[in-house]
Amino acid sequence: MKQEFDVVVVGSGAGAMLTAIKAHDEGLSVVVLEKSEQYGGTSAISGGGIWIPLNDQVNDDREAALTYMRAAAQGQVDDKRLVAYVDTAAEMVRYMTSATRVRYAACHRYPDYYPALPGARDGGRTMDPELFDGALLGDELARLRTPSPATLLMGKVSMTARDAHKMLAKEKGWKLIFAKLMLRFMLDWRWRKKTGRRTDRRLALGNALVAGLRHGLMTRNIPLCLNTALQSLVYDGQRVTGVVAGQDGKLVEFAARRAVVLAAGGFERNQALRDQYLPQPNSAQWGVTPPNNTGDTLVAAQALGAQTDLMGWAWWVPTVAVPKEDSQRGLFAERSLPGCIAVDGTGQRFVDEAKPYLEFVTAMYARHRENGRCVPAWLIFDADFRHKYPMGPLMPGQVAPDSRLRKSWLNIVYWKADTLESLAAQIGVDAKGLTATVAQVNEDAASGVDRDYGKGSNVFDRYYGDVNVKPNPCLAPVAKGPFYAMKLDAGDIGTKGGLLTNEDAQVLHQSGAPIAGLYAIGNTSASVMGPSYPGAGSTLGPALTFGYRAALHIARAPLPSVTPSQEYAIC
Repeated sequence: MKQEFDVVVVGSGAGAMLTAIKAHDEGLSVVVLEKSEQYGGTSAISGGGIWIPLNDQVNDDREAALTYMRAAAQGQVDDKRLVAYVDTAAEMVRYMTSATRVRYAACHRYPDYYPALPGARDGGRTMDPELFDGALLGDELARLRTPSPATLLMGKVSMTARDAHKMLAKEKGWKLIFAKLMLRFMLDWRWRKKTGRRTDRRLALGNALVAGLRHGLMTRNIPLCLNTALQSLVYDGQRVTGVVAGQDGKLVEFAARRAVVLAAGGFERNQALRDQYLPQPNSAQWGVTPPNNTGDTLVAAQALGAQTDLMGWAWWVPTVAVPKEDSQRGLFAERSLPGCIAVDGTGQRFVDEAKPYLEFVTAMYARHRENGRCVPAWLIFDADFRHKYPMGPLMPGQVAPDSRLRKSWLNIVYWKADTLESLAAQIGVDAKGLTATVAQVNEDAASGVDRDYGKGSNVFDRYYGDVNVKPNPCLAPVAKGPFYAMKLDAGDIGTKGGLLTNEDAQVLHQSGAPIAGLYAIGNTSASVMGPSYPGAGSTLGPALTFGYRAALHIARAPLPSVTPSQEYAIC
């Protein structure tokens, strides 16, 4: 069986869907192929943020943005790609918000991740999706990949990243925000009863972004084929002309008159590829992404001689395993809160706990190479912290005390003991090292200065700190028993390395020339950010932007015009 389109997009995350929408709006016929039974990929379970320098809601400077990106990329990214991103990202957002129901707001106080680098801003480059009414999707809402419970209040109520920040940092008015969110959810009980859904109709974060783009596909009648897995690329000796995919137990060829766009995520769920490229120890089970991200598109393109880059890197984040959940939970913000420390097996700290998550896990691996005792690492906190703050799957004790936690979580999700010495014995950490570390941290908390790692000394660290804690919103003593520990794995939100592309997302051959008809975006491609993470939204921002650029390049390529296929009854 063979179907023919101008463009075949493999994957259904945000970048994939925007590529399809833009290609359609340029007059091309498009089909979107998704391996799983749900659409949205990693984008759907993400924070949905996009890092957009020069966006229309911030007074930014082009040279400053380029200077910052160049410094962060450390000379490992072609400058043409950096320039293309800075010059196109804001244009992409203007198009997306005019062509779909997706809406974004700049986070004016969310700083870039490396405030010490030249060109960094204290806020405004990261943008947060507004809520989206899931009812607009009709039956398609049921096929949207569900978000992690960690992104929902009480596991049910949607919130923007801006509201989440205000509540976590306990800023003025946070209780009112919490009350309004809960009231809005409760008043919508009739819709939940009618649909059978337990979670909020209003979608947030990555779910809001993906839902808005799915709505855009629907209004254009762009076909989205679920349960359709790439098997191979079709190459005629001169260009890629389509893909072969498995669908309902049969092989189907999707011919592409103009191009194939690979947008199916990274290889983080493929243990063999992880062992080949990533640092040890590692595990496909430690990440937060869907189980479908196994690098199928990477392998298919490599078979055609495609170049790769940054293969030893991932978008690292420390994660916690929760029984009966398919993916682990990332600790993105809680590490900034005062009264928690991260230690290795010797009981010593190894990093500023509030660092960006990529740098946190990079530090885990660096210490592990030194002593072999930092993967996993351990997060330690006391009764005061437990009472006031969330940590991974644990809601604050004032909301969910230990007596209400699942009994099966003890000694699996968290460990608890009356003394530090007893806690150290339970988790296999050196007791003398831990008690000495805590003693120094408690002294530093009194002065507000972290002598070893500078926790709370920069604007990024303080963003998620508790504004009510003085003199340092990220430092408090670890002094009141019982004491708690959580095991931190070297997890990720996807791999960073992939197919090397040019400024228009064309996949490059080992010879350096583009492979005609083949494009790659998102985590299928090597990141334009190099080995860094310049700011929140550094994965989705480029996925959307280079998807937009790919669609424009495909539409404007000097290829003969062919009547679009009308054979759309394939999904």
